[in-house]
Amino acid sequence: MTNDTWGQVKDALRNSVGQNNFVTWIEPLEFVGFENGVAEFQVATSFQGDWVSRNFGEQIKYQIGKQGHDVSRLIFSVPRRKTAATKLEAPTRPPKKLATIPPGTADALLGAPLDKRFTFDRFVVGKPNELAHAAARRVGEGGPVTFNPLFLYGGVGLGKTHLMHAIAWELQERSPELKVVYLSAEQFMYRFIQALRDKQMMDFKELFRSVDVLMVDDVQFIAGKESTQDEFFHTFNALVDQNKQIIISADRAPGEIDGLEERIKSRLQWGLVVDLHPTDYELRLGILQKKVEGYRAQYKDLEISDGVLEFLAHRISTNVRVLEGALTRLFAFASLVGREITLDMAQQSLADILRASDRKVTMDEIMRKTCDYYNVRMSDLLSPKRSRNIARPRQMAMYLAKHLTQRSYPEIGKRFGGRDHTTVIHAVRKIEELKAQDSQVAEDAELLRRMLEA
Repeated sequence: MTNDTWGQVKDALRNSVGQNNFVTWIEPLEFVGFENGVAEFQVATSFQGDWVSRNFGEQIKYQIGKQGHDVSRLIFSVPRRKTAATKLEAPTRPPKKLATIPPGTADALLGAPLDKRFTFDRFVVGKPNELAHAAARRVGEGGPVTFNPLFLYGGVGLGKTHLMHAIAWELQERSPELKVVYLSAEQFMYRFIQALRDKQMMDFKELFRSVDVLMVDDVQFIAGKESTQDEFFHTFNALVDQNKQIIISADRAPGEIDGLEERIKSRLQWGLVVDLHPTDYELRLGILQKKVEGYRAQYKDLEISDGVLEFLAHRISTNVRVLEGALTRLFAFASLVGREITLDMAQQSLADILRASDRKVTMDEIMRKTCDYYNVRMSDLLSPKRSRNIARPRQMAMYLAKHLTQRSYPEIGKRFGGRDHTTVIHAVRKIEELKAQDSQVAEDAELLRRMLEA
């Protein structure tokens, strides 16, 4: 088994484990060697190795087997790691006591590995993300806490994780003495359950409450998980009381996360809540141009025709990761066939991505755009309030959700504050009737549809 084979295995795993899991767990693995049926990989921490082994070990072995190699076992080794003063062996999970966090480690033991690509220098700033970038920069500078927590939210591929990693890297660079921990909400829950099982809750509490900066990604994951939410709540309060910085991310605003306790929603809204809006054309084009600059050293002889980047920026509009992946594939393909990257090549070699990236309107977008259009709050849209200035925008949003998404009446009702499907049916019929009678309603519906499909 070679590095090339491992590359093929990774490509297969990307499809089977999903993009988020792939970026977090599979991509950071470094293939070391293969001998006597044993495949060895290097990982940043023992926790990372344990997690990959537990959750993806069988899939990795299966995909290696498909490449013609009989694999009986996977080994995940941790390299020796330097601290500011001494060299220490990378820690392994102790049998009785949770380990402490050495200073200057952004993902020590309990955290996820940081992606070296996700720095501020490589983050392309545009109008949809400029506030989030500025806030993240401010936190990354360290010093006195100005807003706590910093809460970043937005859809998939808009840069939340990139900014969180960038903050961790910046803090490491500026203040190596700080104890900085970045992890997903799922990992927080995993460590909590482990501590409960091993009767190490006091060690768990001491571990998490001794950090200087805590960063939790995808906090919506703990919604509905009562015990984990309770521990997260107390950890949050303990760190805030010590004036320690907290950075949180989610796929939606705190008040919109179903199943999240009200007391946690309230705490998450204490500081600065920033929305990373969907990228606009100019920002997507800037991202592609920056990525092309990075490819110049690797693909020195390749040329790219005018209009290709503009075409990609226009067609792939919902997910930056997909956009960057499309450009990567295009350069790799052009390198293999030794041809200039043209518009025809892009259309042919990226046909599957282009089909999948055709504009799909989401429920969140519909609700947000409708609230902006009618100047109402999201909390009012989801509330039981029936006043006309709230009910009409709610009906319009339900109407648009039915016509612009594949969601069923019950699904739409659930998203709108847990309403019955008959309420949605009534709303759709009401807007259809009003469109025929009231030109203003018809105009509102058409303008909103155009904005959402743009």
